[in-house]
Amino acid sequence: MTGVQEGQQPTVGPVQSVGRAFEVLETLAASGPMSLSQLSVESGLPLTTIHRLTGTLVALGYLRQHSPKQYALGPRLIHLGERASRLFATWATPHLAKLVDTLGETANLAMLDRDEIVYVAQAPSRHSMRMFTEVGRRVPVHCTAVGKALIAQLPAGEVEAIVRRRGMPAQTENTITTPEELATELDVVRRQGFAIDDGEQEIGVHCVAVAVTEGTPRLAVSISGPVPRMNEHLVRRAIPVLNRTSRDMAVDLAVDLGSHPAS
Repeated sequence: MTGVQEGQQPTVGPVQSVGRAFEVLETLAASGPMSLSQLSVESGLPLTTIHRLTGTLVALGYLRQHSPKQYALGPRLIHLGERASRLFATWATPHLAKLVDTLGETANLAMLDRDEIVYVAQAPSRHSMRMFTEVGRRVPVHCTAVGKALIAQLPAGEVEAIVRRRGMPAQTENTITTPEELATELDVVRRQGFAIDDGEQEIGVHCVAVAVTEGTPRLAVSISGPVPRMNEHLVRRAIPVLNRTSRDMAVDLAVDLGSHPAS
């Protein structure tokens, strides 16, 4: 006889229709408004499935008709996004505030979202001259410490695909702008376990970051500050503190997600 015994958690696999609905939403989020036939091609889902899913999502307010033949993300997602962002910031802030107390510089939490980095939480330094990155800001992966820390965790093929789609525009004279240079830099990141941004995103700003390697979504934590304060001594002192914060965040995420980080 099969079944779930008392006290056991049921094993629940992915629900196909839910997964497909999110594939539709993710495709539109990445590519913008499109027709049902375009959506079918981009998502890889059958057109009949697309018809059924879009009808349901429009009725619920998660999609809207952008034009007679095109669909776009709906207004109900705004509320979900704002709510999720606030909850995520509430979870992250104590970890980031502890970093500021210990190291004195601005602490950031960033997430890899498809081909870009998005900053999801920040605790500002108490110095009058400090770094400030608006939560929600999106930046390229190749010119930030958090970006390099995160894509260093990916297979080389995925990194190449991101670079091919997003490009490697120069933000400053220090920005890495070729796939070969980036591959070399990511090898260094993997060996040493942390990434550096030395004025690659903004002149005069130095940043050091480590990835939160357990759990999901893909996150990285960093500290950033002006070059005179972010000297070699502070960076060396910051690395074990960032690694400890990364592990603490992984444990918290595992609890929230009902999973367990690797020991």
